[in-house]
Amino acid sequence: MIKFLLVLLILWLIMRFVMPLVLRLVVGNLVKKQAQRFGQQFGGAPFTQPRPEARRSGTASADEVQVDYVPPRAKPQSPKEFKGGEYVDFEEVK
Repeated sequence: MIKFLLVLLILWLIMRFVMPLVLRLVVGNLVKKQAQRFGQQFGGAPFTQPRPEARRSGTASADEVQVDYVPPRAKPQSPKEFKGGEYVDFEEVK
């Protein structure tokens, strides 16, 4: 009886602590292989950082934000005089 309980305890410990580590490694390697296959097939590797392009000005420090494109602002439209909406006739249903 003690051997049986000891075997159950060991199996429980393996399932509780060792299996998640093993599965994380196996699934992680599988995802990396699939990403490499995707990169070979479509010409780009997912889950990788894009290569930074050469900066136009080398004076920007690490804590500054570099903005490459600022869209033009729309001209504010003058508010038109609101003369009311359309009249909608309805019947009251009882």
